[in-house]
Amino acid sequence: MGEPTYTLTGGDGRPYVSAVPGSLGGYRRGKLYGRLDCPSALRALARGHYLRQRVFFADEETAVAAGYRPCAVCMPRQYARWKARRSGAR
Repeated sequence: MGEPTYTLTGGDGRPYVSAVPGSLGGYRRGKLYGRLDCPSALRALARGHYLRQRVFFADEETAVAAGYRPCAVCMPRQYARWKARRSGAR
């Protein structure tokens, strides 16, 4: 048996195989990312929602490069910074 592999999403938005699991989870349809233990994501997954749209990232920089935003529930400081940057860009 070989080593386990994980499918992560790269900064270009494309999946790739990694020997290391992702540190952040994301929701493809909503283009957001957060901690793997995010209460909001865990509730949605428990209800059977968005499992097919689930993606994983190695780190926050990769998630941002792929065009995802931070989760307001589990990453409130990062979300506030993202929102402030977005509001200032208009």
